[in-house]
Amino acid sequence: MDGDRLKTAAGFVAAVALLGVIIWYIGFDKVVGALLRGDPQLVALTIPVAVVWLSAWGLSLYTVLRTLGAPIRPHSAVFVFTAAVFSNNITPFGQAGGEPVSAMFISSASDSEYETGLAAIASVDTLHFIPSLAVATVGLGYAAVTAAEFTQDLVFAMVVAAALAAVVPTVGYLVWRYRERCKRVVVDRLGPVIQFLGRVVPVASSPSRDVIEKRVDGFFSSVGHVASSRRALVTAMSLSALGWVCLSASLWLSLAALGHVIPFLSILFVVPIGSIAGVTPFPGGLGGIEAAFVTLLLPLGVPAEVATAAVLVHRGATYWLPTAFGGGAAFVLSTQARRARQ
Repeated sequence: MDGDRLKTAAGFVAAVALLGVIIWYIGFDKVVGALLRGDPQLVALTIPVAVVWLSAWGLSLYTVLRTLGAPIRPHSAVFVFTAAVFSNNITPFGQAGGEPVSAMFISSASDSEYETGLAAIASVDTLHFIPSLAVATVGLGYAAVTAAEFTQDLVFAMVVAAALAAVVPTVGYLVWRYRERCKRVVVDRLGPVIQFLGRVVPVASSPSRDVIEKRVDGFFSSVGHVASSRRALVTAMSLSALGWVCLSASLWLSLAALGHVIPFLSILFVVPIGSIAGVTPFPGGLGGIEAAFVTLLLPLGVPAEVATAAVLVHRGATYWLPTAFGGGAAFVLSTQARRARQ
């Protein structure tokens, strides 16, 4: 555990160093000057907008868990999702690295099997894709129509959006189409790793191959159950879309607070496309996401120092505050799970 904490701390140090390089490159005095000129009231508005985002995505998790028959209340689902955000934000590769820990929180809070929790958080993360693509498409379309010229950054964002629209659904279809083969791969390749971790981690048990197969089957069964519920899909994706709009609103408010107001529709592609940088090996994509956001704001005519300062304000409300509150939620859930085991 000490080694994991050391790696996490090292990751944060590296990410903050990257942020420092970005600010240094833009100009420390310029960025600080832009921040000091900000309107405190508009900056403060980013916090309730971030709360609405967290609540919307937490209720999306509640919708999926209710479909899976997991007993949990709406406010508890939001609380658990906040803890999941914390695990994503302190784990390298963002959601990909934080999902196993998030599944543990979910299964504990909803009194369900671990694979049900994993299926729930995996389903929620997957369902975020379609609304994010829709929101990004609206933003890119508006930016393309109103842009004076097609800059390299704007063209790159369009290419990324088109690639995601083609690749992600294809991969998802292939995994589901050949799920039996995927199950065998998981059991054959990851089974020994899971058993090894069960032997060396004190709080875990070493499952047999039959147990692993049963859990993998349960995971795919749960995902299929969610996919077959049209009402759950529509509700979860609608809440996801609300969350994406709130995240974009937070960034828009951050720019407005610094005296740079742009059409709201033009900014809609920045957060969904820029969030792809969350797969970087830094905790929660810290550093990489900020760089991506700044890069995508430049084609919209935002000065570099204003873009950098606005991104720092936005990430304060949507990264640092949720990480702080999510850490408290994770502590409470971990304590409850430890007492339940005892």
